[in-house]
Amino acid sequence: MDNAQKIEIYNRVKRDIFAICEGESSTIAKMATISCVLKQAFSHYYWCGFYMVDPNKEQELVVGPYQGTLGCLRIPFGKGVCGTAAQLLETQIVEDVHAIANHITCDPKSQSEIVIPVIENKKLIAVLDVDSDRLASFNEIDKSNLEEIINTIFLN
Repeated sequence: MDNAQKIEIYNRVKRDIFAICEGESSTIAKMATISCVLKQAFSHYYWCGFYMVDPNKEQELVVGPYQGTLGCLRIPFGKGVCGTAAQLLETQIVEDVHAIANHITCDPKSQSEIVIPVIENKKLIAVLDVDSDRLASFNEIDKSNLEEIINTIFLN
């Protein structure tokens, strides 16, 4: 998929997600909707969903709404791509997940990954995790569009 196609799909996806989630107060409903719409829109999205901060273990993520194969149930902050994004509060793009030392293999078919922190009321509540079964699937176009979706839906 070239960048022009990717931008076109993101523009449609953003319009759909913003319309569907308008006025929705349920965090779970918004996460489920975002996961579904994104996964359906992009053929290279192998796994798409959220890991939520566990309210009983503030330095641990627990699997939330997602679309795809079985996900890891729990991820400590600082471990893997999701845990690193949660700890640093910065989007992570990894072209080859098998090339990083602290990668957590939930599904060996995953090849590349992007993870976006989800901030609500000035507090980390989750991360959006997108895995691809292809190497180097994600770039700055994905980063800016996914961050826009998350910030528009969750940032208060």
